[in-house]
Amino acid sequence: MMKRILILAALASVLALSACSAPKPEPVSITLDMSEYAFDPASIEVKVGQEVSLELVNNGQLPHEVMFGREVMRKDNRPAGYREDMFAIGGATPEVIALQGELADEEEEEHSGFVVALQKTGDRALIKFTVTQAMVGEWEIGCFEQDGVHYDAGMVGKFIVAP
Repeated sequence: MMKRILILAALASVLALSACSAPKPEPVSITLDMSEYAFDPASIEVKVGQEVSLELVNNGQLPHEVMFGREVMRKDNRPAGYREDMFAIGGATPEVIALQGELADEEEEEHSGFVVALQKTGDRALIKFTVTQAMVGEWEIGCFEQDGVHYDAGMVGKFIVAP
């Protein structure tokens, strides 16, 4: 009889704990406008487990790109991408879809890590991914076009991942 009570108590505990687990956050769709020399919005906040659809739009006259990372690397004393790539560290492989225009060939880019480059005014792309626990924290969004001139001119934003 005591054994049954212990089994029932253990089962009730498991059910209670599973009921307390946080529900999966709602998917989010965000448009990130790129222009000379800014991202709008300049700060994006998401949560672990959230499915993100991030539409990139080049509203500028120049080519623009987006990278997500930490610790800016330098090449010839110019900003040249991030030492820590958010997607590599987060274990996520984003899906990238060209919506209008062509995406730059990744092999043409001078940076290591995940990058999406839009070459012309009006070019649009969609990045889709699910936020992982390993992404928690504050990341930087940056454009390193023209050998880092865009970055130095202030084309930097924040990508904040909450638990």
